[in-house]
Amino acid sequence: MGLPLTADAWPAGSVPTERLLLRAPEARDREEFLDLGSDPVVNHHLGGGQDRATLDDTLPEVPADRPAQYVLERDGRFLGWVGLSRREAERPGRAVGEHPLELSYVLPVHAWGRGYAAEACAALLALADRRLGEPVVLCTQVANTRSRALAERLGFGEAERFEEFGAVQWFGVRHPGQVPSPLSVISTI
Repeated sequence: MGLPLTADAWPAGSVPTERLLLRAPEARDREEFLDLGSDPVVNHHLGGGQDRATLDDTLPEVPADRPAQYVLERDGRFLGWVGLSRREAERPGRAVGEHPLELSYVLPVHAWGRGYAAEACAALLALADRRLGEPVVLCTQVANTRSRALAERLGFGEAERFEEFGAVQWFGVRHPGQVPSPLSVISTI
């Protein structure tokens, strides 16, 4: 997870979408975050799942508790995490400056293929356009064809490729206003 946004740069509160509620993480989400972080299938393109006991020792009581970090929820059910942060300067990917705004998301396998990531990311990007008005980057392994396809539907264009974490990475940039409506993103899935 990158450098946090400041509280004055990002509004507090939840973000409703047509099917989801993007809300701040809470202590009750900790077990779900442990499941996400230790699942080898979910983390296949993220370097593999972490050891659950080690993750349990290091994960805060309220995971991802900072501005622009959200739990995806539908009908009270945890469906993953999405967030914006500042990319660390020492990492590759300088297409738009030293600390670009970076979009990240992780969903459990049971939530894959239903358009939840698309809907949540589109809503978060629209809010970022209004609030911050700056380019956003996204990095995923070249081998993660589903994530790359989603990035392209969200308006990200490939800026560069590089080696990181033992794999070739796809690095995309999306400029403000390039996000289609959440419904058009969902309908293309």
